[in-house]
Amino acid sequence: MSDAEQNKQSDFMIEKIKERPVNKKKLLRRTITTAAMAVIFGLIACLTFLILEPLFSNWLYPEEEPQAVVFPEESNEVSPEDMLVEEEVSSLQEAVESVILEDEQIQKILENIQLDKEHYMQMYHALLSYTAELSSSMVTVTGVASDVDWLNDTYESTGQTYGVIVASNGKEYLILTDRNTVMQAERITVTFGIDTKVEASLKQMDSQTGLAVVSVSLAQVPEEIKDGITIASLGSSNTRNLVGMPVVAMGCPMGIVGSVEYGIVAAAGSPLSKVDANYKLLTTDIYGSPGSVGVLFNMQGQIVGIITPNRLSSDMKNAVTAIGISELRKLIENMTNGKEPVYLGVSGMDVTEKANQETGVPFGAYVKEVAMDSPAMLAGIQRGDVIVAIEQEEINNFSSYTAALMKLEAGETATVVVQRPVQDSYKEMEMEITLGTTE
Repeated sequence: MSDAEQNKQSDFMIEKIKERPVNKKKLLRRTITTAAMAVIFGLIACLTFLILEPLFSNWLYPEEEPQAVVFPEESNEVSPEDMLVEEEVSSLQEAVESVILEDEQIQKILENIQLDKEHYMQMYHALLSYTAELSSSMVTVTGVASDVDWLNDTYESTGQTYGVIVASNGKEYLILTDRNTVMQAERITVTFGIDTKVEASLKQMDSQTGLAVVSVSLAQVPEEIKDGITIASLGSSNTRNLVGMPVVAMGCPMGIVGSVEYGIVAAAGSPLSKVDANYKLLTTDIYGSPGSVGVLFNMQGQIVGIITPNRLSSDMKNAVTAIGISELRKLIENMTNGKEPVYLGVSGMDVTEKANQETGVPFGAYVKEVAMDSPAMLAGIQRGDVIVAIEQEEINNFSSYTAALMKLEAGETATVVVQRPVQDSYKEMEMEITLGTTE
């Protein structure tokens, strides 16, 4: 068979392979499906990580809870400074009694005493050094809020006030400050020293006293700043030698942040009646701003009063006044722990020995006024009632009434026992009252 015939016979066995045409729509659909599934699985993985990571972190590395702040109780013992003053007064009296000088002798002694400007400068240098020590516990608190002007343009308004570091719970510095500056602030900053600014958050505030506590994370404060920080200690405003005590006013006594003034406590004991608490008002001989706020320190570096806007008559409107720290101690402690101030809504006073003996008024917290729509009014407490017990705790005066409230929680239902005048006697009544808050 010739080659031509063989080739002709084998032509039918030759195949030609062609590539299948690409289905672009199907390929695009598969690509989109794969990408979508990758996104979905990625989101699920992210959500799972976000949810489980804190749980595993807390399990492996449990975070310590902030320590509760507890201020030491005031002691009724005579303080060392009071003992020192008494000893000096006693020694001076003995010296005066043992030595009786003639006028000519006194004049001769005075002529030998030569005082010049150096002595004056030494005295003020000593005060300057002391205020520098106190400044280590003072900060500047700034509140920033957005507002709208009359052209409907948005702008930021900034307010500044004092702050005093009163505690640390192991995670935060707790700073006592003025409520008006921070209550509407969208952002709060605290300035340590000259220019170290740290973000802060509002811990708690009280409308009755105008005080607030803000917190700053310890982790945000540079170590070199921490080394220079001192936590202020709370003193006492119930000492026997309070009147005449030298004090330093710091914060904003002149209405200017960072201002400092020196003076003495000129008067103490003026009552400042507020809802659910009565405070002791300290009046100084310091000339300041009627709207001054800040802190009064004694010569031992202790806070003895919180400066409050002047509450005296118009002829003394520039005298710096302060609320005694003894009556504020428990309130400040509660606020540093984030506890809401409890509100019952009663203004009152103590029942005196004379009133008890002559008219038979039982000892307790005498109700002078009941705030409108307060828990006390809604429960039926009236003017003239005497509160004698709260949650089985005996109430002997208005101070013990305030102390009993401080132990309770806002929103809690408490049993309050009152004695109500009925004809010529008093009738005991028991009420269940749901406590509110001042804010």
